[in-house]
Amino acid sequence: MIIHINNQSVVLPEGSALAVLASELELPAQGVAIAVNNRMVPRMGWESHQLADGDRVTVIKAACGG
Repeated sequence: MIIHINNQSVVLPEGSALAVLASELELPAQGVAIAVNNRMVPRMGWESHQLADGDRVTVIKAACGG
């Protein structure tokens, strides 16, 4: 299946959970938020949230500074 992460297309196996994507992207354990189709998915829901073909994923990383 093809999903779109921050406007880039990525191929993942069918039925992949959001946690699989986070692992493949090597996202840090803290300071990251993920939205799927413009809806935030709480970190505790990443294991159970199944991605579907065509989903639009936005990864937001916290930044320090002003």
